[in-house]
This record gives sequence, C-alpha cells and structure tokens, in this order.
Amino acid sequence: MVRPVRFGFNEQTAANNSFQRRGFEKSAQEKALDEFDNFVSLLRSNGVEVIVAQDTEEPHTPDSIFPNNWFSTHETGELVLYPMCAPNRRLERKEGVLNLIMGTNRVKKIIDLTDWEAKGLFLEGTGSMILDRENRLAYVCRSPRSDETILQKLCEELDYEYFIFSAYDNNDSLIYHTNVMMCVAEEFVVACLDSIKDIDERQSFIELVENCDKELIEISMEQMENFAGNMLQVKSKNGDPILVMSATAKKCLTPDQLSKLMGYCKIVAPEISVIEINGGGSARCMMAEIFI
Repeated sequence: MVRPVRFGFNEQTAANNSFQRRGFEKSAQEKALDEFDNFVSLLRSNGVEVIVAQDTEEPHTPDSIFPNNWFSTHETGELVLYPMCAPNRRLERKEGVLNLIMGTNRVKKIIDLTDWEAKGLFLEGTGSMILDRENRLAYVCRSPRSDETILQKLCEELDYEYFIFSAYDNNDSLIYHTNVMMCVAEEFVVACLDSIKDIDERQSFIELVENCDKELIEISMEQMENFAGNMLQVKSKNGDPILVMSATAKKCLTPDQLSKLMGYCKIVAPEISVIEINGGGSARCMMAEIFI
C-alpha cells in the first residue's frame, strides 16, 4: 500500500471514470491520510501483513494511493509493470516502491509492458483484470484502459486464459475498471450481472463462474455504484480468509448478501469515503498483493 503525500482529484483520469467526483478538495490530502492510516491499522489488527511505501512530493502523483493498477506480482516469480492511460499515473512507478518489491529477492522475471503507452494502448493491472489465480483465468471488461492485444500477450506469458466482456455503468458508459463491478475470491464471486447488457455474454459469465465451482453472489447497479464490487479477499498471518471492502460498500449490502459473504470470510470494512469520492476507487484499488 502507498501512503499518500499529495492525494487529490485527478483531472487526467476523470474523463472515463464516472465513479470519480469532486469533494473535500482543500482538505483531501489530510482526510485521505487519516483514512489510509486507519485502514492500515485495521488490516494489521486483523492479522494481515501490510507493507507500506511512502509516496514522495515530486513528481506529483495524486492517485498513488491505488498501486494495484501499475504492478502485479505472481506466485511463479513474475513482476508485471503495466501501461497506464493517464500520464501522471505513469509517474507512480517510483524507485522506492519498486525497491520494496524487489527487496524480497524472489522476483525471477520482470514483464515490462510500459512501452505500449507510446502506442496509446493500456492495461491497468488488477484494475483492468480480475485474476482467478487458482484457475488461471482473467476476467476483463472492455475499456479504453484495457487493451485486448496487450491482454492476450500477457496471458500467453503467464499461461492464463481470459474472458473479455462489456459492462456498463448507469450512464451506459463502459465501466473503466473491471474491479469495480466484480470480485473473485477462493470460493465465491461477487458481480453486478445487470452491468453486462449482452445476454449471451452474461450467460457465458455465469457459466464460467459455475464451472470454476464458485458461488455467484449478485449485486445491483446501485450497490456497484457504492463500490460493493470493489472487494478483495486476503489472508491473515494465520491463514484466515478476510474479505476487505469499504464501509460504504458494506452499508449498501443486504442482510442476505452479508450473511453469504460472512459464511466464507470475516469482513473488514474501513471508512475511506474521501478517497472514494475524490479518487473514484475503493478498498481493493488500494491494495497491491504480494505473491513473491
């Protein structure tokens, strides 16, 4: 996780992120820092190991709090660096964060996809891709930030299959990142099926989840707009499964949905509303998992 220094509304990402809104602009950094620190403390108090990188004043990276978009790590030793759509998000690939990752000495291969930026093509990490690591399957929404050519090449490199589909927000615009409409955990999938307008694609999605032996827990469009799809299952140091979502997301879930989820995992739900409003991302976006 990356501790923010100059967090704020990012003009460069707002054009295709309908979840992003202006709010608390004068005090956004101060409030976001409190939310971040409380989030980290909450994870650690629940036994989750958290590595925190301190962001730097320069270059200015208002979205650095969302590191999952620009890198991912993999059990087989790969570190993947992703091409980012917004120029100021490319600046998040800072030496300090990379040194923390490389410091494990378990990185066997770096897959650097950043040259695609010069061609105007992008694939924004585990924002663009929801990875079912057990079944080596990537779920991907079509988006200006998720290019299929890059996706195909990466999946070949990592020995993954992928399922690409179109999902829309309440404005009938393509959803900018897959991780706002779905989450894949060990035994279940949370997804907003109503956002997948094409009936055949929706049915294929359902069948794919069923074939992976996971329970499909559906959320509504309204719940998706409140970041209920932006969840991540992590594990404590003792191996206990924990489902992380924001307080905003948890509040909008029904008792039946919560009951199903709590049947699989303990829920941890930090209050991060300032980060959500200004950044257009939520709890899952703030965590880049380390698998190496």
